[in-house]
Amino acid sequence: MPDSPERPKIRGRERQSLIQALRAGVVPRAGLHHIQVGRSAELDALLHNIEHVLDGGSAVRFVIGEYGSGKTFFLNLIRLVALEQGLVAVHADLTPDKRLQSGGGHARALYAELMRNLSTRTRPDGGALPAIVERFVAQAAKEAQDQARDPEQVIRDRLASLQEMVAGFDFASVVAQYWRAHEEGDAATKAAALRWLRGEYPNRTSAKNDLNVSTVIDDASWYDYLKLMARFASLAGYGGLLVVVDEMVNLYKLNHKTARSRNYEQVLRIVNDSLQGLSEGVLFLFGGTPEFLMDPYRGLYSYEALQSRLAENQFARNGFVDLSGPVVRLQDLSPEDLYVLLGNIRRVFASGDDERQLVPDAALQAFMRHCAERVGDAYFRTPRNTVRAFTDLLAVLEQNTEARWEGLLGQVVLKEETNPDLEPLEEGTAVGSRAVDANSVAEGQSDDLTSFKL
Repeated sequence: MPDSPERPKIRGRERQSLIQALRAGVVPRAGLHHIQVGRSAELDALLHNIEHVLDGGSAVRFVIGEYGSGKTFFLNLIRLVALEQGLVAVHADLTPDKRLQSGGGHARALYAELMRNLSTRTRPDGGALPAIVERFVAQAAKEAQDQARDPEQVIRDRLASLQEMVAGFDFASVVAQYWRAHEEGDAATKAAALRWLRGEYPNRTSAKNDLNVSTVIDDASWYDYLKLMARFASLAGYGGLLVVVDEMVNLYKLNHKTARSRNYEQVLRIVNDSLQGLSEGVLFLFGGTPEFLMDPYRGLYSYEALQSRLAENQFARNGFVDLSGPVVRLQDLSPEDLYVLLGNIRRVFASGDDERQLVPDAALQAFMRHCAERVGDAYFRTPRNTVRAFTDLLAVLEQNTEARWEGLLGQVVLKEETNPDLEPLEEGTAVGSRAVDANSVAEGQSDDLTSFKL
């Protein structure tokens, strides 16, 4: 039997980042491949979508999983894979102040957040917009030099295809002004151009004064500019654009039916464009819980057009699955998957050196038995609390050489993961225990007269 390939060591910075994130119960930004287990079928399905985008296609996926099941981890893993494949990626979480549709600046705030988090393979942590613009204008300058032409004219010619799209003319004009400012050493105009591309101009007047353009990115147009950015990334030599929007449950939690419906209309527009191939070179990934998808009163299924497009394959039952549709349901981790995950975390603490492991295999088995006795099979189906407890255990063993895992195991306190989005509302409060903002009040009336009293 051939020897198994030697696993790589884990760098100190990567190790520390992983441990800090796991102990806090959040998703690490790097080093995910050191701890990833299971869900190979879902990963393969998304890889096919990435390949489709690299060929100029478009796709939309709704990644659905229980609260604490590793949904955000999976989305971040796909983002890193897409960067390695040559795509540009943007990501953001929906919040009460960031939505897909709004009349109070919430949609523009979402676009600005996406642009701040714009990443490439060489800039995976965001802030890559200037690098993409620089790459595009550098390519144009080289082409102009080879052809003995004016660089600005080459830039406009290369961006001519954008002018058929909404606001494409101003987009091309801003990129051309960036080039001119770069040549003239005009730092203020360069900064203004990037500010405009990031959607940070509050009104047309200030944009007109700084860049002589008649439009700005606002609540009504942000999605059109996102499609422009995807086309621009392709022109700059990248494979396309991945858009990751997590915490979609915040739309489910909107307390006003009209506000929710308008956001779901925007979701429907994105779904239609993606399925019909109208958003060229873009893959949308939306992360949410089953309630966000299937609740007939507040979820996506409450919007009839979305329910018909996102309905599951009627033949995918009794053990059969279909991962080719818009909805990807994350399968539960098995006990075997969790055992491998705990082993991977043990290896992270040892910096990849199997000789320095803090606990033996018997400790992993005993820890899993302890968890099963405390919370049942939820410890591996929604493993966030389990991972945090195990990481805390290893941290104590690492810092206290006299400690023994057998003595500490009985002190591990584990609670079943609960979804705060589904907790009962207190009388007179908004959904999610958040106050109703003025924009929501203006957009519609409260659902089902929930605040009505005699």
